Amino acid sequence: MNYKPIVIVWGEPNSIFSEILIKTINDYKSKKPLLLIGSKKLFLSQIRRLKLKHNINLFNDIDDKKIILKKNKVNLINVHYNFNKPFEKISVKSNDYIKKCFDKAYKIISKNEVSGLINGPVSKKYFLKGKFKGITEMLTKKYNVKKKYAMLIYQKSLSTSPITTHLPIQKVSISIKKKDIIDKVILIDKFYKKYFGLIPRIGICGLNPHCESFHKKNEEIKEIIPAINFLKKKKINIKGPFSADTIFIKDLRKKFDVIIGMYHDQVLAPIKSIHGFEAINITLGLPFIRVSPDHGPNFNMIGKNQSSPLSLINSVKFLNHIN
Repeated sequence: MNYKPIVIVWGEPNSIFSEILIKTINDYKSKKPLLLIGSKKLFLSQIRRLKLKHNINLFNDIDDKKIILKKNKVNLINVHYNFNKPFEKISVKSNDYIKKCFDKAYKIISKNEVSGLINGPVSKKYFLKGKFKGITEMLTKKYNVKKKYAMLIYQKSLSTSPITTHLPIQKVSISIKKKDIIDKVILIDKFYKKYFGLIPRIGICGLNPHCESFHKKNEEIKEIIPAINFLKKKKINIKGPFSADTIFIKDLRKKFDVIIGMYHDQVLAPIKSIHGFEAINITLGLPFIRVSPDHGPNFNMIGKNQSSPLSLINSVKFLNHIN
């Protein structure tokens, strides 16, 4: 290839991603070439639906030695997807198609020919089928990074990160470990220093209400505070633990670049209340930068032309301004 592209894996075909992808291409001119992996037929169907026009630079496979990426065209590796109507109910029917899209992306990544990977949403119920809690876990398993990864919900003014990801709430307390906290905070600290030249101000939440419980060996005493003390000795700018019901108050949250919570909704619910869907999901710890828009398939919004492309635009913008 003549450029290192931003690779975009389509994900679930029966989702709002087709709509926001076309809107993104139409509204934002990427400095780096975009290489889409997905269905040409679905792409053209969505173009007609939105009454837009785009020129396609089409490839049948990634092994095509004649691949020359063009910035003024839609570079598309076509993956066949058979559908009778533009959108159907999400089911296992699309699993083979989604897998083929990811497999082609893996081949490109193996050649170190990407600026980053963006993936559209998939169905946890049908595509992941309980094998993985999310795409984050699927990719970290694929690239054997084990627990040394972090989910960063990034937005320039304030980002968040959960220590445990996609866990049922009853499993959270037993999964809070000092080592995991240390590993994830170090990843986030290094990420900010490498890509932004910034020593991040990190605030960390406790697990229990008001960071206390009636147990003598609660998670704050046993795991969280020892992790914070260790990180402070490593000269990481971290403070806490803070109660999750106050740290997101405006006057307190503005003191931090990143707020780290112990579980998914502890920090994702407030950050979505603050930023809506402007934030992007970045997986740290992989051998490449993986970004995804911060939304799911949202089947109920398909075809309404009301879905905002802002999170995907921000994902592409982010990869344009790093590396």
